[in-house]
Amino acid sequence: MSYHYENVRLEKGMYGRSGRSFTQTLEELDPGERYRGTALEGLDAFQRQLKRFDIHVKGADSDPVEKFFHTTESSVLFPEFVSRVVRQGLEEGGILPDITATVTKFDGMDYRSIASVPTEEEKKLVPVAEGAAIPETTVRTQENLVKLQKRGRMLVASYEAIRFQRLDLFSVTLRQIGACIGKMHLQDAIKVLLEGDGNENPAEVVSLSGDLTYDALLEFWSKFDPYAMNTLLVGGDTMLKLLRLKEFKNPLTGLNFQGTGTLSTPLGARLLRTSAMPAGTIIGLDRHYALEQVVGGDVCVEYDKLIDRQLERAAITSISGFAKLFTDASKVLKPGAASGGTQG
Repeated sequence: MSYHYENVRLEKGMYGRSGRSFTQTLEELDPGERYRGTALEGLDAFQRQLKRFDIHVKGADSDPVEKFFHTTESSVLFPEFVSRVVRQGLEEGGILPDITATVTKFDGMDYRSIASVPTEEEKKLVPVAEGAAIPETTVRTQENLVKLQKRGRMLVASYEAIRFQRLDLFSVTLRQIGACIGKMHLQDAIKVLLEGDGNENPAEVVSLSGDLTYDALLEFWSKFDPYAMNTLLVGGDTMLKLLRLKEFKNPLTGLNFQGTGTLSTPLGARLLRTSAMPAGTIIGLDRHYALEQVVGGDVCVEYDKLIDRQLERAAITSISGFAKLFTDASKVLKPGAASGGTQG
């Protein structure tokens, strides 16, 4: 049986098109609808090309890296393979999806988010009498642009050094690169939660005059109304202090941790540990309303170098930025802070 994907001509020019990824370009030339009811249904256009050139990228029987370079056309697939595996490492095991309310894809560097900042009077839940005006929610664009940051790693290796390595093993290194880029983006997100996104919206700081106690956490939790404190971000030092509190030694909390590896606080908030957090600091947030992630396209690789086997120094980058949606949906519990907190 002959398939349409076998007749698609692959070339370098399929990369770098404005507003179009390699996969989108490939999908236009080889639409998935053609394969409904066939053994190839469910595969995207890139995966069908791997099948065309008989390239196996997973498992103990995966092919060596050089399999991509058996033909000029099959070599065009290598940058997309690298990009996909790096993106997998960027996404798996990271906690960004657990603290972002929404992800916006934006093809550019100048992005303005929106904001709705109700007054205390507008927050009141008052009945609307017949003929009376309905309370308003005003949505406006932010005054300052969201800063998108390019984060990346340099892949340094000669083709001769990796050509005989199995793709499954090479993927481990690429996923680790993705994980490093993801951690950089997480650091950017935490900085925005703490300091704001440039629109005078830093997090309210709640003081902690003494040791970290359960009562301090309760007071912190109480300040989130009308939002819900459903997520806590902490560093390793603060995680140990929390776990030593007697309230965190509840048998049900321990049973959940042993069974799933997920820690929940007695307050019902998910506890997330990361080394990107400043020492002694806790960020509480309502993950449904606190943070927007702005993504400037897919993971970018220097496709020319990869296709031409010039791997000595090939950059792998990702562009992302963060905007605060509702300032009151995230707060900071910090030792030695000014009493009463601050609201920027």
